[in-house]
Amino acid sequence: MSDLWATETILADLIAHPTVSSEPNRALIDHMANILDDAGAKVDVYADPTGAKANLFATLGPERSGGVVLSGHSDVVPVTDQNWTTDPFRMSAWDDALYGRGACDMKGFIAASLAMAREFSHKTLKRPVHFCFTHDEEVGCLGAQALVPELAEREIRPAIAIVGEPTEMRIIEGHKGCCEYTATFTGLEGHGSAPDRGVNAVSYAVLYVTRLLLLADQLRGRAPETSKFDPPWTTINIGRLAGGHAHNVIPGWAEVQWEMRPVQGSDAAFVKDDIRAYVERDLLPAMREVHPDADIVTEVIGEVAGLEPMSENAARDLMAELTGATKAELVPFGTEAGLFQEIGMSVVVCGPGSIAQAHKPDEFVTREQLSQCIDMLHGLGAQLSA
Repeated sequence: MSDLWATETILADLIAHPTVSSEPNRALIDHMANILDDAGAKVDVYADPTGAKANLFATLGPERSGGVVLSGHSDVVPVTDQNWTTDPFRMSAWDDALYGRGACDMKGFIAASLAMAREFSHKTLKRPVHFCFTHDEEVGCLGAQALVPELAEREIRPAIAIVGEPTEMRIIEGHKGCCEYTATFTGLEGHGSAPDRGVNAVSYAVLYVTRLLLLADQLRGRAPETSKFDPPWTTINIGRLAGGHAHNVIPGWAEVQWEMRPVQGSDAAFVKDDIRAYVERDLLPAMREVHPDADIVTEVIGEVAGLEPMSENAARDLMAELTGATKAELVPFGTEAGLFQEIGMSVVVCGPGSIAQAHKPDEFVTREQLSQCIDMLHGLGAQLSA
């Protein structure tokens, strides 16, 4: 069986597990654990408090520091309201492309890594190769945020992480952070004919959003002169504003879902400090003057560090040697890479498929891209055995 055929076979199995972030991923984690266990890996599964979701960390090779992590997330985004040509959870093949939810984001990389595990096990590895597969990346990198502190406590520490998000096998050395928040507004309902007797939660939510948009404009002027990101400044996006029931009812509840993608930590602090002060100084006093129980509560959905480009990056140098790439790039989308960097690892993002296909109906990865990934992993095995 060729490595590509093995990868396709495994990918079909992975796609058949509908691991949308809102659903359990434990069956898929156990399936991948069995593959790695059969290859002779030391496998650890870390379940979340519910037991329905889990992370996996497995190791082939000597028990020593300095190894390489192959990292991927097991969850996928929903297919609800998307117009798929075929069943999104049954892999289909046309010409050079393999279709299915998660094909490129990012079960293709995971499948190639699992397919190569047995080959790694037949080599005399001088440095270990680790497999790290997480849950809930698509909703705030929740699994990685739980797993990375566990890795930091280990005596044996990997040196390099390759995060296999779809980059068309280009080497990515940096991306912005991603911070997601939900602000919930509790007001006082009443008849629309007497707006002063109620606390209109939607109106205050609109003021909150307006403040965020003002901050978004100010962030343009804070872009570092050396920033290579596109756009070069920290961005704010209002993802959802909801509230109210009818034209003639003062809404007593509203919700704002928003995100920020900082290029530098000081920008994140600037935005959070300002919006917090605005709520406490202006919005809450006005709301509570009418209704003492009015409130604004902000929930942190996730605050994930960006991947900072480094002048010295062993992961970038290794991947340049393995892929033949002559440059590394930056991307606007977020990954789990910054979490590995925070515990002292050299990190790059590099994987098969295009981000342009991610999250869309008829998501696909090409066999050509998977073959390039397999070639890279062959080279990695040779490097770790040298």
